[in-house]
This record gives sequence, structure tokens and C-alpha cells, in this order.
Amino acid sequence: MGEASDKLLWWQKGTIYQVYPRSFMDSNGDGVGDLQGIISRLDYLEWLGVSAVWVSPIYPSPMADFGYDISDYTAIHPMFGSMDDFDELLAEVHRRNLKLILDLVPNHTSSEHPWFKESRSSRNNPKRDWYLWQDPAPDGGPPNNWLSTFGGSAWEKDEQTGQYYYHAYLKEQPDLNWRNPEVQEAMLDVMRFWLDKGVDGFRVDVMWHMIKDEQYRNNPTNPDYTPDMPPFKKQIAAYSVDQPEVHQVVTKMRHLLDQYEERVMIGEIYLSVDKLVTYYGNENDEAHLPFNFQLISLPWEARQIARAIDQYEGALPANAWPNWVLGNHDKPRIASRVGKPQARIAAMLLLTLRGTPTLYYGDELGMQDVFIPAGQVQDPWEKNEPGLGLGRDPVRTPMQWNAADGAGFTTATPWLPLSANYKEDNVEVEQQDSSSFLNFYRRLIALRQAEPALYAGRYIPLPAGQSVIAYFREAEGKRFLIVLNLSHSPASLTLKEGMEGEVVLSSLSTEEKRKVKGEISLRGDEGLIIGV
Repeated sequence: MGEASDKLLWWQKGTIYQVYPRSFMDSNGDGVGDLQGIISRLDYLEWLGVSAVWVSPIYPSPMADFGYDISDYTAIHPMFGSMDDFDELLAEVHRRNLKLILDLVPNHTSSEHPWFKESRSSRNNPKRDWYLWQDPAPDGGPPNNWLSTFGGSAWEKDEQTGQYYYHAYLKEQPDLNWRNPEVQEAMLDVMRFWLDKGVDGFRVDVMWHMIKDEQYRNNPTNPDYTPDMPPFKKQIAAYSVDQPEVHQVVTKMRHLLDQYEERVMIGEIYLSVDKLVTYYGNENDEAHLPFNFQLISLPWEARQIARAIDQYEGALPANAWPNWVLGNHDKPRIASRVGKPQARIAAMLLLTLRGTPTLYYGDELGMQDVFIPAGQVQDPWEKNEPGLGLGRDPVRTPMQWNAADGAGFTTATPWLPLSANYKEDNVEVEQQDSSSFLNFYRRLIALRQAEPALYAGRYIPLPAGQSVIAYFREAEGKRFLIVLNLSHSPASLTLKEGMEGEVVLSSLSTEEKRKVKGEISLRGDEGLIIGV
């Protein structure tokens, strides 16, 4: 289960840090983060110890879905800065021996993209087939029953040409026709543009959406749907996502990346593990890292998580590299999901499992979801389906740098409200407190980076009680035992006779060097990394 650490690439050894650029740092006082803001905070990321910065979309966009509706794939939105700013960001990232990963959104464009404007201009336009156009159903309605993730039908009628176009998300985000070779070449050219500039890889948005059923068959009804689910879950997306031919497309993208040195392709894929791992490819020739979201989606329950880790490890194809994610720009923050004490346990889990960990900005501070008053809601999903709690604004609020007005993020009114506790939970305060959330994360990252057993070693699960997850990580003659109590009550783990060790790191103390043997006693909300 392990590999020799000296053969690993940077994306296998390191930790990825996601920056949501609107919310990271505002350099020009308009209330929105930008590229110069990111540049000004790179020293912080270097201090934290992460290896790569993944930046969410920074391209020109009408911002119907905050940058995931792109109108030009090879330029920078003026809100974020200029191409000169981007070039400076890339140079400054590399000067610190960090890597830069860009978001690529190949499934759909903005309805304001020149390609779509041409496509919708007439039925015989050369770019008509670049998007998914279909005649109305016999009754004049949508061509089939496919639903938009953001609510309602996924089909929008174009009155001028009398046909419908497909949009998996907003009507302002028409899906490209990836069966068209011209579309494939155009998007590969986009990738070349950024790779030639020197970016270190891409996180590919909704990778599993990129090909749809050629016959446009109706999706079946979901028999397990309950009213607390988002409305699009009323269907099983049998024909609108995860089609067999998508793997051919991903392989083409991977072959392009392989023409460059040590580039990485990460796929956003919300599928069950058995389907997720197919995106590594039959010969490990698709995504390097199909994002594994189990720690986001599973209940915070020790036995379920332990089982999921074992099943994932067992499902990985030969030579496939695992990865783990705790949070992102679409899902509730870990400290809100499980509470701050258990969020430390979650950090320990993320940073000691085998495979590449990805952090979401602010999680290292213990940032929690922020309540957004109705009048300040920005997210189109929440606006389309109000009252269902689907909005993503609460997890996208500004980074908390210090206790000043604007939390050190901006001198203006921030584009989303600040957390009420930003004066206590911020970088400046937490850097000075050795027991803080931030310094705990920093110690964890440093320990991981220093120990091949933790970033490259074998994963060996250990039987444990109902509330405890335990496993060994070992490589190159060194072994660590990780013991995590996922409850607020004390717990224990009995070691094999003769086994003993020393606590290297505890989630509850900064000065842990205690010896352990026989039985390990865990306090509530305690995780331990033990050298054995």
C-alpha cells in the first residue's frame, strides 16, 4: 500500500490549499478579493506549510454563478486584476517553491461566451453543434425530463430558433457538446494556453458531467427521494452524467498534461466510490486525483468512516494515488458540521491518511458557516430555491486575517458578511497562541511533510471501539499509530502486548511527550499521533 517516498511527485507528497479568490484578500478596497490580494498573503501560505495553491475561477464572467460561468477562458476578470497580475502571482508562487493549480470549467460556458452567442444565432451556424440543442417534445415542452441542479428543468427554449438548449446548472451556463471534436480541440487549446504559461495543473469542474446520453433518454425517478433532498435528486441521473464515453475525453485531457513535466489533473466527481475510482483510468491514464469527498458526505461516525477508508483503499486501482477532502466552496464547513473540538480530530484524520489532502481556506482557523441575512444572499442556487438551505454563501465568507474592521480582508464593505467571531478567530490572534487551531494545523502539516511514513507510508487499519478510529502508517522503518476519538466522551484502545510508544502530537495539548503502553486512554475529542 505504500511507495518509496523518493519516487513520489510533488502532488503526492504535498498538501493542497484551496483559495476562493473573491474571499481571500482584497488589495484595492472594493470589498472583493483579487490576485494582488493573494500575492500579498503567499508568505502566510508558505508559513502554514502547504505545497500548492488551487485558485477557484478568475476568468472573465458575468458572475451569474460567481465565475463558474466563463465568457473567456484565456483572460483574467478585471475584478481580480490583469494578466500581468496573474503572471506575477504565478512567479511569486513558484519563487516560494509552491505550485499553482487553476480551476478549469470545461462542461459549460457562460451564455455570454462568443461560442454560445454564435451557436444560438441560427440553426445552421458552424458552432450550433458546439452546444446541446434539441427540438421541443411533441407537446412543445422540453425535449426530456432532465432537471437542473439549481432547480427546474435543465432545458431552456430559445425563441429565435425554436429549439431548447441544455444547462445542467443555470440557464446562463449552457453545456458544451463534448461529443464534438471541435469542442474537444478548443478546450485542449485552453489547457495548453495555461500550461505553456507554467501553471502546475487543473482542478476540473464537474468532470463526470461532460458527456450526456446520445439518445437523450428520460432519467428514471428516484424511489429513495425524500423532501429534505434538493429537488434535482427526484431523479437518478442515469443519462445526464457519468456516461461511458466521458472516460475517452478525460484520457485526451490527461495525454495533453503528460506532455508537460509533473502537472496534475484533479477531477470534481460526486459519485459512489466504485464509480469514482474508474476516473483514474484503466491504465492510470485519466485523472491523477478524482476528488474523494467521503469525509464531506459521510456522517461523523467512527465505524462508518473507518469502513469507508478501508473500502476506498480496497477499491483503488493498481498504482492509483488516493486523496481526501474535508471542505470546499460548495459544502458546509467542517467546524460547523462536527463542532470545533471534533474539527481538530478531522484535521488529524485528513493529514494522516494515505494520499493527498486538500484544505479549504479558513478551515485552518476553525472558521464556521456564517449566517447570511435574506437581503444579503448572493448565491443563485439559494435565490432559485429559497428556504431549502442550499445556499453556499455561508462557506464563502471572507478570510479572517485580523481583528480590524473588515477582518483585515478589506477596507470596504465585504461582498459577504463577516463571521461574528472574527475578532477572536483570525490569523493574527491565532499565530500568537501556541494552542490555537491554526498552530495545531501548522504542526500537523509540518509533521506530515517531515515523515515519509505519513505522506507515503502503508495504511494498516487497527480494530477499535465504537467511537474510535485507529490505524498505523509506516514507511522506511518508521511507524506511527494514529488513534482518534470521534466522541465527546473518554475512550480507550488496548495495544498488543509489548507495544509501546510516545505521543508525538495530541489534538488537546501542545506539550505531549507522554509514553503509552498496554492501554491508551483518550479524553473526549482527543486524537493522538504516536511514534511506535
